This record gives sequence, C-alpha cells and structure tokens, in this order.
Amino acid sequence: MSRRKTERLLNLVICLLATRRPLSAEQIRQAVPGYDPDNDEAFQRMFERDKNELREIGIPIEVHKDPWEDDPGYRIVREAYELPEITLEPDEAAVIGLAAQVWQRANLAEAAGGALLKLRAGGVRTDQVESPLELRVDTRDPAFPALWEAVRDRRAVRFDYRSAGSESVLTRTVEPWGVVSRRGRWYLAGHDRDRGAARVFRLSRITGPVATLGRPGAFTVPEGLDLRAMVGYQEVPNERTALVRIRQGSCLGLRHAAQSVRPGTDGWDEAEVTFADPERLAGWIASLGPDAVVTDPPDAREAVIRRLKGALQ
Repeated sequence: MSRRKTERLLNLVICLLATRRPLSAEQIRQAVPGYDPDNDEAFQRMFERDKNELREIGIPIEVHKDPWEDDPGYRIVREAYELPEITLEPDEAAVIGLAAQVWQRANLAEAAGGALLKLRAGGVRTDQVESPLELRVDTRDPAFPALWEAVRDRRAVRFDYRSAGSESVLTRTVEPWGVVSRRGRWYLAGHDRDRGAARVFRLSRITGPVATLGRPGAFTVPEGLDLRAMVGYQEVPNERTALVRIRQGSCLGLRHAAQSVRPGTDGWDEAEVTFADPERLAGWIASLGPDAVVTDPPDAREAVIRRLKGALQ
C-alpha cells in the first residue's frame, strides 16, 4: 500500500470517528485530504474502494439514511471500533504471546502478530519467559493457507487428491471442518460432498491448487465435533526404508536421522532412511538440493522428481 493511500485511509477513519453526526460523501470529500476535488466519478470509485478496504480489515463504517436528505451519511461508532476491555491472567497472556511466535507461514504469522499488537495496545502484557528453545509449527504443505482460510470462512473447497498407496488422482469437493496436525503431518477433516460422508485428507497428498466454492458461511460445522478423534482413527502407514545417496561432507541432519550410513569411494555415501509418506520424504530430500538423491524405492524417487519439476516450473 502506498504512503499516500495509507494517509488517506487513516484520515478517513479519523474523520468518521470524530464526527458526531453522519457525513455525506460530499462532506467527506471536502474534509479528507487525498480525494479528487474536481472529478466526481473518480472520487466515487476511490471512496467506494476505501470503504470496502476498511470494512475488510474490521473497521465498522455505518450507513445512515435520513428521510429528509437525498444522500446517505457515514460514520464510525466509537464503541464498535474500540477494543473492548480485555482481562487475561498472566499465564493466559503468556500463552498468547508464545502462540504468536509459533507459526512459520507468513499469513498466519501476520494474523497472530496483529492480534498480539492489539493486546499490547489494550495494556495486556504478553511477555514470555526467555528460553533457549524456540517453538515452530511446520506448515509447508502448499494447500495449508487456502484450507485454513476456507475453514475460517466456512467455504467449500475442491482439490485433486491422491489416495494412499495409489497413483490415481481424484477430484474431491469438501466442506472443511478443521485442519489438524498429528504426528508431524497435517490433515483436513470435513464433509465429502461426493461421498456424502465425513472424511479425512492428508494435506501432503493434495496435488495442485485448492479452489474455493460458493459464499462464506455456506455450511455449519456439527456441534460437539472432535477433529482429533477423526484424525486419530485414520490408518497408520507402514514404515519403509529408502536408500539415499548423500554427498560426502553434507546433509548432517539426514545423516543423524538415518538408520545407517555406508561410506562410499566416489564422493557419495549411501544412507538408509526410514519413512512412511513418500511425499513428506520428498519434501525433505528436495530441500537438500544436489546433495541428496533417492535411489530406492521408485515411488519415493518419483515423488522427489515431481517436487523438483514443480519448483522448476
């Protein structure tokens, strides 16, 4: 957002907060710097965009229609705008502060950071106890942001999904109830419209983009739903062993996690790595670049190749 636009929006908020009576669009035009004083059409477009943007970030602009006036009036009611009194125990505030640092993905970090800023502005201390440990939640699955927003907005989604133990990809249409982490993996729980039943989907098996369908609030999450129980009763995959060639002098983390590492004579060592999900293993190996190559099994090798081709595209 440009500095000029930021100043205009801030001036508009101050103007609508300070007024004791609703102001017409023309009065706002004269009072708020940044609006075109000569071009009516340009002003109307800009004013409509500004109102929509302020409402999207949670600022309640009220519209008042006076029967004695031709044009509606606008104002921001201070009670609806201001943050209500917040009463949190010290340990509750500390947990919120800790949660704001957990998320790695940018959009969740921004939301958590914004909430933390509001709490501090309201006088709530969110100081954390210093610790050498730093918590992080790994949300690297590409489908996570879209599914998290769909759960929040209660919007149906459609995506391509590869079933366990199969290379076939089917399109699923789901009413998302929640996104849950279990044993380091993320799952989507919801109502599968095509099958007419509750289903759980592992995010690492979603291929391609996630499309949202319909309007927000299109469905209701069942009362008393236990998402963790839904995910907990899913099948536990059998662990297998992958053979990975590792360039000598690199990939220390992979070497520590491997069951065994056999030294080679050509500048490469061979490691045996236990895995359950080929896609999760592929994400790890692909992140190591040219220093690690999966040689077996074929499905794990193909998963790495798909990741690298996707990055190239």
